[in-house]
Amino acid sequence: MNTTADRDRNLEVAERLVRSAAGEGAALVVLPEKWPWLAAGQDQADGSEPMDGPAMSAAGSWAGELGISLQAGSFTETAADGQPSNTAVMFSPEGEVTATYRKIHMFDVDVAGVEYRESSFERAGDETVVVDAGGSQVGMTVCYDLRFPELFRSLLDDGADTFTVPSAFTATTGRAHWEPLLRARAIENQSFVLAAGQVGHATPEIESWGHSMIVDPWGEILAQIEEGEGVAVADLDYDRQASTRAGLPALEHRRPGLFFHKTEAMA
Repeated sequence: MNTTADRDRNLEVAERLVRSAAGEGAALVVLPEKWPWLAAGQDQADGSEPMDGPAMSAAGSWAGELGISLQAGSFTETAADGQPSNTAVMFSPEGEVTATYRKIHMFDVDVAGVEYRESSFERAGDETVVVDAGGSQVGMTVCYDLRFPELFRSLLDDGADTFTVPSAFTATTGRAHWEPLLRARAIENQSFVLAAGQVGHATPEIESWGHSMIVDPWGEILAQIEEGEGVAVADLDYDRQASTRAGLPALEHRRPGLFFHKTEAMA
């Protein structure tokens, strides 16, 4: 999806894409990061909404009408005090909120001459989330979280068999790292990865890579949007996931006791 600062247009496009996915049989649909509103810096914070604002209200109504589990990507959620958060929301087929996840890792980097400082405008979350969505145990992440394998391991240990990664990867980092990172997270955790990305220009300084894709536990790309806006749909074969894990039992061969104390020391 190519989100801009035109909120009405963004909601219209999101609804069309969600309905298209459901029409192709999708039971679980994922929208990109910040799909209701995408701008730079303080403009993004100024476009924040409460949980009961127009974007999440619309998303809940789509999920309920279509009878799907819908991760409404993420949106900039207004805070009662302080900075807003980058919040991912899962809706049930009844249109009810079943989980909220607030992005943990802030994108404070310099890329291709552009300075990004999410922590200046958004508050980082501090809780991991796994939610049942139509029988899939979904570990929720957002964009820059993809670069932190320890988050995915934590979600795996909490029962996740599928990861969602709504994103707005920059064109520069996406070209180099998007596919390798997604496939790595799928392979090392022997899990499905559903990655919905922003694409194209939102502002002169924001250009997103796109290439939304679904990756299976073997690292195979099941579906991908090669360019522009669109919908990627695939069947998630959990029997194949089980056979993959049984035949190559790397997860059983883990020895976290050798490393856990180092993680504690870093924390």
